[in-house]
Amino acid sequence: MKTETGRVIEALLGGAFICRISDESAWTLLGDESRRAQINDHLAILNRKVSAAAGDTVYFCSYVDLGEEERKAITGQFNDMTANLQPLVHFMVLVQEAGAGDEPLAEGVRVRLNELQSTIEDVPALSEQLGKIARFRLFNSTSTSVDGQLKQVFKRLCELGYLVRPNLEKQIYQATGKVEYLYEVLRFIDENEALALEQKAEAMQQEDLL
Repeated sequence: MKTETGRVIEALLGGAFICRISDESAWTLLGDESRRAQINDHLAILNRKVSAAAGDTVYFCSYVDLGEEERKAITGQFNDMTANLQPLVHFMVLVQEAGAGDEPLAEGVRVRLNELQSTIEDVPALSEQLGKIARFRLFNSTSTSVDGQLKQVFKRLCELGYLVRPNLEKQIYQATGKVEYLYEVLRFIDENEALALEQKAEAMQQEDLL
């Protein structure tokens, strides 16, 4: 029978971003310095460690030392993330513009799909904006309706770990700490825009962002 520590290690090695919203018990465990040290002892065998972002809002797995293979891996990860930045940012802007209080998408923020859909359907500019977002390769929606496009976008964001759906009987979604991680990546890229892609990827690894 798998222990809780084993479950958390497996999740980290699988690329999970663990926060209070996505997995509260694992997040609490990782917040305990002694338990985190224990997990790091296991991960060190694989040249990995637990890293944190956004003021320990979210935990994830990163490399301890960077060799040629590790550099190739993090460059690939960085490539994937930067390729998806545009549709992700456009989506976050859309949610903020469609929200009554202009609240930015952040960890813990709830998004009611039905309310968002009604707002977008009532504003042609937002409908057009959603259509462009849904056609990005990241979401790859072929639907022409707001309903179909939103459902595909939200499905993919849940698969990618940016959103969770606490109650499957309700169309209410909640942003995870991975959104906060995304903001840190954006800030990092903005501050280091002159660096080459491989240098950025390595620098982010050294700052525990990958």
